[in-house]
Amino acid sequence: MSRADVLVTAAELHARLADPGPPVLLDVRWALGDPDGHEHYRDGHLPGAVYVDLDTELAAHATDPAQGRHPLPALADLQVDARRWGVTRRRGVVVYDNSGGLAAARAWWLLRWAGVGTTRILDGGLAAWVDAGYDVATGDAGPRQPSDIVLSPGHLPTLTADEAAALPGPGVLLDARAGERYRGEVEPVDPRAGHIPGALSAPTGENLRDQRFLPTAELRERFAGLTGGKVGVYCGSGVTAAHEVAALAIAGIDAALFPGSWSAWSSDPARPVEK
Repeated sequence: MSRADVLVTAAELHARLADPGPPVLLDVRWALGDPDGHEHYRDGHLPGAVYVDLDTELAAHATDPAQGRHPLPALADLQVDARRWGVTRRRGVVVYDNSGGLAAARAWWLLRWAGVGTTRILDGGLAAWVDAGYDVATGDAGPRQPSDIVLSPGHLPTLTADEAAALPGPGVLLDARAGERYRGEVEPVDPRAGHIPGALSAPTGENLRDQRFLPTAELRERFAGLTGGKVGVYCGSGVTAAHEVAALAIAGIDAALFPGSWSAWSSDPARPVEK
């Protein structure tokens, strides 16, 4: 993928919204510990954007710790939600949040995984839109047209826990969490502190500057040396790792996502932990 396959700027999106078939807009306002994403959306969002709840629509209900805190939703459930959002392949989809794409990338990854290859992330999110002087809307919005889209799985690669364990050495496994969590100095959410043995630290936040993705050349420099073998990524629960997959794609590197991530790994006492 190129940068243009992954991202759209506020100016480009504003121009596209004037087309007869504008892209579907999905607002994915979410942050760990902040349950008020829908209220933030109602207070101001891109005109026509539909709110998407990450916890309930971009993840299955977590009933088995071995699946992690944000298991992938069942394909049938994701299809029902995608139809309700008005997603179509012809119009394309733009996802955004107000945190540099850290939450919206989950929607980007899931829809691409499910075959909606025309999905892109608004670079800079809501802040970039507002900074450009474009209007926002308040309240709730529904889809502009009905959808009968049919999704299919597997269009982006994933890793199981066993595959993630075996990846370091022949390939590279990146830990997208903050450095202190990787090192095992703190663990605010999951059962054990540390990282998957052999994984390398590559915090997702370092993909950004001023809430926008780094220039392509800088992302290529950041991930230089990772082109010789398979690359996998995990984070705490498979959310911000999707952002790292997007950054790697901009740099020209295909990467597989470990959906269960550290929340699944650390819940299994048989899995070793490195600090």
